[in-house]
Amino acid sequence: MFVFVVDKNKKPLNPTHPARARRLLRRGCASVFRKYPFTIVLHDRELEASRIHEYRLKLDPGAKTTGLAIVQNHVVVWAAELTHRGFAIRDALIARRQLRRSRRNRKTRYRAARFNNRRRAACWLAPSLRSRVENILTWVRRLLKLCPVIAISQELVRFDLAKMQNPEISGVTYQQGELQGYEVREYLLEKFNRRCAYCGATDTRLEVEHVIPKSIGGSDRVGNLTLACHACNLAKGNQDVKDFLSGKPDILKRVLYQIKKPLASAAAVNITRWELYQRLKALGFPVETGTGGQTKFNRTRLGLAKSHWADAVAVGSSTPESAIVKIAKPLLIKATGYGHRRMCNITKFGFPQVNKKGELAVRSRVKVVHGFQTGDMVRAIVPKGKNAGTHVGRVTVRATGQFDISIATGKLQIINHKYCKPIHRQDGYGYT
Repeated sequence: MFVFVVDKNKKPLNPTHPARARRLLRRGCASVFRKYPFTIVLHDRELEASRIHEYRLKLDPGAKTTGLAIVQNHVVVWAAELTHRGFAIRDALIARRQLRRSRRNRKTRYRAARFNNRRRAACWLAPSLRSRVENILTWVRRLLKLCPVIAISQELVRFDLAKMQNPEISGVTYQQGELQGYEVREYLLEKFNRRCAYCGATDTRLEVEHVIPKSIGGSDRVGNLTLACHACNLAKGNQDVKDFLSGKPDILKRVLYQIKKPLASAAAVNITRWELYQRLKALGFPVETGTGGQTKFNRTRLGLAKSHWADAVAVGSSTPESAIVKIAKPLLIKATGYGHRRMCNITKFGFPQVNKKGELAVRSRVKVVHGFQTGDMVRAIVPKGKNAGTHVGRVTVRATGQFDISIATGKLQIINHKYCKPIHRQDGYGYT
């Protein structure tokens, strides 16, 4: 990937090739400004003396992982994948609610019920969803400080539900184009878990099939479509689904339920993306939007393999006819948070943990140990022992000075602080 460059006044310049960045560092013309994402600062150059190109930041928000890419004309200069912690937040809130509810039932059974006087704001988002939005905005703001971005592209909706529900609308060329088939197929693959609705077959070519055939009055609306393997599609022919599955009532009940059931996960992601869209517009940059079907269409046209960062490259109608992509491994970013405020850990029943002596195992209030704190990215050069070698990862500090380091392949334990050197201070994210 290209290396971000800022001038001596911390203003963003054009990203440069890694080889040129190494030469500048070797000659003493620049210094390392930030490790993740890797950025150098020039010692004797200002923004006014530079010719700045125009870059576009592209986002592909997802339920678990968001793809980010920076494109200049048809060249992809930087890419990353941001993993969210929304599900961890949800599980922690559920556990806390269960503990509080059980404690309330044990200790306050005599109390009368409270009034239902809790109100939520009109723009309220669940904490797990709000975390996703804030993570993306954090990285958008960081990248705007490191690269001269002039526009933003965002995948706004996973599926364009309104256009799929009524394909008979006339006057919309989008409906009759090749893109509409991508939109519908992606929706059906997501809804039916990429398996045949009738026999459950996977890892086979799936065909779009009409539940009520058009020959007996069925329509092309998405509510009348499902996925079937070639054998089931051929066996069903022009029969109604109730006649085809008359001898399999359990499968018929499941198919009819799946057809009527809305895609809740897509709806939740769409809500988050709308909130993100409004927040991005507030930054003052032009925001281009696209759909998931359009993203897949562009990615297939460019010949890119399926990945989150490749989807980000293909977002929106600004995607060029061809793209130069030299990125083999994107920067992997994982939202880790800043820890928690519990003074001691608790058991699965909600009681405080105790040590072998029966004493309360209170967490240490000291955050910084020998100049390190949990979450710092460090390079550990261990001279001997089973962990001998050079390791780069996220550190977990202990008051004894023996740290744990989380690396890509697992966790290393009992690493002396003398072997560790900080390379990136804790900022709520882990990097690979």
